[in-house]
Amino acid sequence: MKRRRILFICTGNTCRSPMAEAVLRAEIKKRKIKWWDVASRGLNADVGGTISENSRLALTEIGIAFENFKPKQLTENIVDSSVLVVTMTESQKQLFGERGNVRSVKDLCGFDVPDPYGFSIEAYRITRDLIFQACTTIIEEFILKYEE
Repeated sequence: MKRRRILFICTGNTCRSPMAEAVLRAEIKKRKIKWWDVASRGLNADVGGTISENSRLALTEIGIAFENFKPKQLTENIVDSSVLVVTMTESQKQLFGERGNVRSVKDLCGFDVPDPYGFSIEAYRITRDLIFQACTTIIEEFILKYEE
């Protein structure tokens, strides 16, 4: 069976999209779902940086280790080669026009995931919990149905 990829996109690829990548990857592994890969990219990635410290802490609090992450810039190729591309906000999705594989978290769950950058750890926890909810929806409403 051919592997499929879900791609998460945010602004800098240091907070939201890496958390979404880590959460969905952990949930796929926990549920023993095969043939799916997860990646993340930034519209204006902080290439050479790393995941934000508060994002890493928020993930660690729920038992997800996400070490050695390096932000990556979004490319046309990874968008084209992903089955589903998920933007954190509706306005980010609009940058892609009418591409059939691009959805926002709002399309999938009814809410945007606001950027916690520069806020307290509590903002990152809220962001993490919204992302966890979105990842659960992606598994139940997309991945499992895609497998049928």
